[in-house]
Amino acid sequence: MASRFPAAVIENLRPLSDGGRYPIKRVVGEDVVVEADVFKDGHDVVAAALKWRAAGETRWNETTMELIDNDRWRGVCSLYTNAIYEYTVEAWTDVFAGWRHEFGAKFEAGIANLNSEKLEGATLLNVARKRARGADAKRLREFAEQMRTGENADVNRIAHSGELEVLMATYAPRFGATQYTPPPRVIVDRVAARTAAWYEFFPRSAEGRAGRGSTLRDCLGRVDDAKAMGFDVIYFPPIHPIGLTNRKGRNNSVTCEPDEPGVPYAIGNRNLGLPNGGGHKDIEPSLGTLEDFAWLKGEIKSRGMEIALDFAINCSPDHPYVAEHPDWFYKRPDGTIKYAENPPKKYEDIYPLNFRCADWQALWEEMKSIILFWAERGVRTFRVDNPHTKPVAFWEFLIAGVRQKFPDTVFLSEAFTKPKMMKVLAKAGFTQSYTYFTWRTGKKELIEYFTELTQTEMREYFRGNLFTNTPDILPLHLQTGGRAAFAIRAVLAATLSSVYGIYSGFELCEDAALPGREEYLDSEKYQFKERDWDAPGNIKELITKLNRIRRQNRALHLYDNLRFHLAENEAILFYSKMTPARDSIILVVVNLDPLHTQTAFVHAPVEDFGELGGDSYEVQDLLSDERYVWHGRRNYVALHSALQPAHIFRVRRL
Repeated sequence: MASRFPAAVIENLRPLSDGGRYPIKRVVGEDVVVEADVFKDGHDVVAAALKWRAAGETRWNETTMELIDNDRWRGVCSLYTNAIYEYTVEAWTDVFAGWRHEFGAKFEAGIANLNSEKLEGATLLNVARKRARGADAKRLREFAEQMRTGENADVNRIAHSGELEVLMATYAPRFGATQYTPPPRVIVDRVAARTAAWYEFFPRSAEGRAGRGSTLRDCLGRVDDAKAMGFDVIYFPPIHPIGLTNRKGRNNSVTCEPDEPGVPYAIGNRNLGLPNGGGHKDIEPSLGTLEDFAWLKGEIKSRGMEIALDFAINCSPDHPYVAEHPDWFYKRPDGTIKYAENPPKKYEDIYPLNFRCADWQALWEEMKSIILFWAERGVRTFRVDNPHTKPVAFWEFLIAGVRQKFPDTVFLSEAFTKPKMMKVLAKAGFTQSYTYFTWRTGKKELIEYFTELTQTEMREYFRGNLFTNTPDILPLHLQTGGRAAFAIRAVLAATLSSVYGIYSGFELCEDAALPGREEYLDSEKYQFKERDWDAPGNIKELITKLNRIRRQNRALHLYDNLRFHLAENEAILFYSKMTPARDSIILVVVNLDPLHTQTAFVHAPVEDFGELGGDSYEVQDLLSDERYVWHGRRNYVALHSALQPAHIFRVRRL
């Protein structure tokens, strides 16, 4: 028989990810709203508190939870440190509140003899007094004496006084205190994990020359252009040494000419005499040195931006691991190392690592050491290539290990794969995730998908980073929709999520593809890319406006405040983002048809506008600066796909 048993039932706690197996996610300064069902047998009064602390601390912080309805309680805490926290709910029998209710009921019923009840109340106050100090202890003693000797009406008044309620809430013992266990966890990231704009470019093509590549020290022009457009994160594909064996040439040719640079994802060349062996901890010599990287990182930081590096766990046949740790790789029956394949594609220039090899522990530690190497050099953001092809347990190990030393590290999961794998990678620790946005174009599928991302349990652990395109993916709608399609996708990416990105060339509306494929013609994965960074027809002005709008309107800094509203046209998408205080309200109307003008009546959520609402209100289009007076819920919009395919309205009071 148990020597002690729970005095209260605590169940259906939310938020919770997989029953508490995985942590939920927040950013510094964000609230955690916790709800739970709390009740007990009999008619005793129950009280509850929300408790939280940073992992490793012994002392809990706490705040009172409020009863919502039907035994459902709610509490809110704000977390201000970039760390891992744990939280829980504690419930107990509030003996004083129960006594007060009983005394008040008997007093109201006109029962004259309440001496026993008064003595009981005085005893409860004296128990609390022994836990208090100074003025509070003195005040509780005074209240206890008044309760013991006072008239019934005076005792009832004292029992319900705010002062005594606070004193008893502070010092009364918690009879039968019960705590929800084990306490769930919450990862509190820096704000850039939730709110950022990414710009990806290949450093070797920074100057846009076809004949020869650029170096790290040639990248400032591209960085400054991205800064002018309002981006926060400069993301580089792999910048490590590129192997020579089976090096791919232009347009994925199996024959590489002497002046062709190879694929950056075929990492490693042990024959170059580089300081760290020529693997993932070195720089491709044609780009520069580790000192050049440190210089560029400093220049980017001085502009208020940061570098994100690509963590691609690929090895060329020339990688030092191949010679030093051949058992880390997959082998054919004849003993040779197996190259990567994705039929019908063959990657003869890449050897994938075997994360379940006999020496897996040493391999895992080495992979973690790569991230720590660059983190020690100031890199705090990593985009991870194809994480779904490695064990989930490996990512839990690596991310937890890195965060232990560098809690501000951000990991972006590039996993275009099955939904459940994408979800579990986010749960396992990835800070942000690529999404299916790249292929979602219709109104119904956009609403369904983003409702799932932002209004279901996924919002607690999955942050969608909306990339419009990647070096591997040129979606069909960008190939066929012209400049308007690029503008539409830019607006959607920048406003549906608080974190998004573009791969360079998107701002130039590059749409030349391999026939019948979602791949770029003349892809810069295989060659130096020639570009005019100010080519006619670009949408750099629009992107600059979008990023400025994002910075200036706090509703667009939040991730899970997206709500969709009725638009009486299947080609027009209408949604809002608002701050909880309703002091920043953004309405977005997008024409999803890149070829035709579309019109519609849209239904504004006026009931959610708070003080900004009313029968009439102003909406200011932040893209064009035009202002309109709207009346009530139903209002008319017309969007010309080529001229202005979207409105981003800020709601203002007239």
